[in-house]
Amino acid sequence: RGSASSNMKLSDKRAKSSVDYIMSKKIAGKQIEGKGYGETQLKNHCKDGVTCSSALHQENRRMEIKIVGILAE
Repeated sequence: RGSASSNMKLSDKRAKSSVDYIMSKKIAGKQIEGKGYGETQLKNHCKDGVTCSSALHQENRRMEIKIVGILAE
Protein backbone atom coordinates (compact mmCIF):
# COMPACT_ATOMS: atom_id res chain seq x y z
CA ARG A 1 0.00 0.00 0.00
CA GLY A 2 2.37 2.61 -1.30
CA SER A 3 2.12 6.27 -2.11
CA ALA A 4 -0.20 7.61 -4.81
CA SER A 5 2.83 8.04 -7.09
CA SER A 6 3.98 4.47 -6.50
CA ASN A 7 0.46 3.13 -7.08
CA MET A 8 0.19 5.07 -10.34
CA LYS A 9 3.47 3.56 -11.57
CA LEU A 10 2.37 0.04 -10.61
CA SER A 11 -1.01 0.55 -12.27
CA ASP A 12 0.64 1.80 -15.45
CA LYS A 13 2.99 -1.21 -15.48
CA ARG A 14 -0.01 -3.53 -15.08
CA ALA A 15 -1.77 -1.84 -18.00
CA LYS A 16 1.29 -2.07 -20.24
CA SER A 17 1.78 -5.72 -19.30
CA SER A 18 -1.82 -6.41 -20.28
CA VAL A 19 -1.27 -4.73 -23.65
CA ASP A 20 1.86 -6.81 -24.22
CA TYR A 21 -0.10 -9.99 -23.47
CA ILE A 22 -2.92 -9.09 -25.86
CA MET A 23 -0.42 -8.17 -28.58
CA SER A 24 1.29 -11.54 -28.08
CA LYS A 25 -2.00 -13.08 -29.21
CA LYS A 26 -1.53 -11.42 -32.62
CA ILE A 27 -3.86 -8.46 -32.17
CA ALA A 28 -2.47 -5.41 -33.95
CA GLY A 29 -0.66 -3.06 -31.59
CA LYS A 30 -2.18 0.10 -33.07
CA GLN A 31 -5.58 -1.13 -31.91
CA ILE A 32 -4.53 -1.61 -28.28
CA GLU A 33 -3.96 1.01 -25.61
CA GLY A 34 -3.19 0.59 -21.92
CA LYS A 35 -3.55 3.19 -19.18
CA GLY A 36 -2.99 2.89 -15.45
CA TYR A 37 -5.21 4.89 -13.11
CA GLY A 38 -3.54 4.26 -9.75
CA GLU A 39 -5.97 5.14 -6.99
CA THR A 40 -8.02 7.54 -9.11
CA GLN A 41 -10.76 5.05 -10.10
CA LEU A 42 -11.32 2.74 -7.13
CA LYS A 43 -14.09 0.12 -7.11
CA ASN A 44 -14.66 0.47 -3.36
CA HIS A 45 -13.86 2.74 -0.39
CA CYS A 46 -10.29 1.42 0.16
CA LYS A 47 -8.20 4.52 -0.44
CA ASP A 48 -5.13 5.81 1.39
CA GLY A 49 -5.68 6.03 5.11
CA VAL A 50 -8.69 3.66 5.15
CA THR A 51 -8.31 0.29 6.87
CA CYS A 52 -9.52 -2.51 4.61
CA SER A 53 -9.05 -6.24 4.28
CA SER A 54 -6.63 -7.66 1.72
CA ALA A 55 -9.63 -8.92 -0.26
CA LEU A 56 -11.06 -5.41 -0.56
CA HIS A 57 -7.70 -3.98 -1.61
CA GLN A 58 -7.45 -6.77 -4.21
CA GLU A 59 -10.71 -5.56 -5.82
CA ASN A 60 -8.91 -2.34 -6.74
CA ARG A 61 -5.94 -4.17 -8.30
CA ARG A 62 -7.57 -5.06 -11.56
CA MET A 63 -7.31 -4.80 -15.28
CA GLU A 64 -10.33 -3.83 -17.34
CA ILE A 65 -10.74 -4.06 -21.09
CA LYS A 66 -12.99 -1.69 -22.97
CA ILE A 67 -13.85 -2.48 -26.58
CA VAL A 68 -14.48 0.79 -28.38
CA GLY A 69 -15.02 -0.61 -31.84
CA ILE A 70 -14.47 -3.56 -34.11
CA LEU A 71 -12.69 -3.10 -37.41
CA ALA A 72 -13.91 -5.05 -40.41
CA GLU A 73 -11.26 -6.82 -42.44
